[in-house]
Amino acid sequence: MENQIVGYSRVSTQDQDLKNQRYEILEFAAKNDLKISSWVEAKVSSRKSTKERLIDTLLENLKHGDTLIVAELSRLGRSVGQIAIIANTLVETGVKLICIKEGLKLDGSPDIQGKVMLTMFSLFAEIERDLTSERTKAGLAKARAEGKLLGRPRGIGKSMLDGKEQEIEELLRKRVGKASIAKIYSVSWPCVNHFVKTRKLAV
Repeated sequence: MENQIVGYSRVSTQDQDLKNQRYEILEFAAKNDLKISSWVEAKVSSRKSTKERLIDTLLENLKHGDTLIVAELSRLGRSVGQIAIIANTLVETGVKLICIKEGLKLDGSPDIQGKVMLTMFSLFAEIERDLTSERTKAGLAKARAEGKLLGRPRGIGKSMLDGKEQEIEELLRKRVGKASIAKIYSVSWPCVNHFVKTRKLAV
């Protein structure tokens, strides 16, 4: 199969249209004797997911030897780290990434500029992954502190209080507060409140 050259452009919903980026890409292609095989265009904010920005579509469809052209790097992601991860993924796949505004042509070749940029991208990608990992760990720690079951919920989900429905209902009938019940069972107030609501216990 012949290698493809894909033009990618994105604007936020506040911007007018995609014509300017398309024009820049077409002008670059004409000057460099390149023919755009297809276009991927997204009219969506950078705050949206990679799926909504059609980045996932690009990563799935671009193969070794293909070329991706963007008007500028910022079109690819919402942060330096995210852009770095996407750029690294493309280059590691064997896709040539051309960023017109920055004058970048990344394809894994051993030129000085490419090496420097890929090293920087790798560093930023690592930083982004570390930050994501830290946020995830912090979220898990908070969830544990609140007595939430970690993992994918099924139905109403399990709870540390399962099996104690009758005891808790009895305490509620005696007008024992949820904060006191939380102390009795060594869980948080949100855990008790959620348990009472999801198990539809009589209050």
